[in-house]
Amino acid sequence: MLKKIIETVEYIQEKVTYQPVIGIVLGTGLGGLAKEIDVKFTLNYADIPNFPVSTVESHSGKLLFGELGGKKVVAMQGRFHYYEGYSMQEVTFPIRVMKLLGIKKLFLSNASGGVNPDFEIGEIMILNDHLNLLPSNPLIGPNIDELGNRFPDMSAPYDKKMIQMAKDIAKEMDIKVSEGVYAALTGPTLETPAEYKYVRIVGADAVGMSTIPEVIVARHMDIPCFAISIITDLGVPGKIKEVTVEDVIAVANKQEPKMTAIMKELISRI
Repeated sequence: MLKKIIETVEYIQEKVTYQPVIGIVLGTGLGGLAKEIDVKFTLNYADIPNFPVSTVESHSGKLLFGELGGKKVVAMQGRFHYYEGYSMQEVTFPIRVMKLLGIKKLFLSNASGGVNPDFEIGEIMILNDHLNLLPSNPLIGPNIDELGNRFPDMSAPYDKKMIQMAKDIAKEMDIKVSEGVYAALTGPTLETPAEYKYVRIVGADAVGMSTIPEVIVARHMDIPCFAISIITDLGVPGKIKEVTVEDVIAVANKQEPKMTAIMKELISRI
């Protein structure tokens, strides 16, 4: 695995004369943040050795290098999911590559279903913890000692300082945000009413199909993380409706400018 990571990093460094300090992973319907990046280099996933290729229609499949908020960034315009048939190691491979490219912090976004009864559709939730309900963990298997410890601490998966800064920024911008716990299931099916109830009972405020594997790997490599979720549907009794992917994307697109404003300003201040 380390050999593959190094091979990929060397390929990218041959193509891109740019050292990012911030890594960004853009979720479903949230690729618009890329429009705010002053892009200097673009690589298609299909052209990058050892890189998976996104099979989800709403994910572009490009690695963007440029400036955002006065910082050099590398952004994944489209992520990988366990439900696409990839292993956890493949899902998180780009995060390993980002680390060796030089990133110091990781920003992530996703669309999710809200199970907190106080949430509304379109709610912007800053992640302060998570529940890994996926059937595997990206650190299972031989540990890559060069990248991190066998048993990484997860007492603060999301950086508390960045969370507070983001809340302050949102208040300054008069944008309503919440904090909460994000749970991940495999998908690709959306949750049943019983599954929504289960996720709420075990302590989550929102549920989705991503983010947690990337954060686990980032924390394994001691990269501080910040993540935002846009609540695109509600898994609350009496509010559960039939939902399509198009519905999810529509809500995400509508709220994206607010999320983008917060993340851009946060990146500029750190």
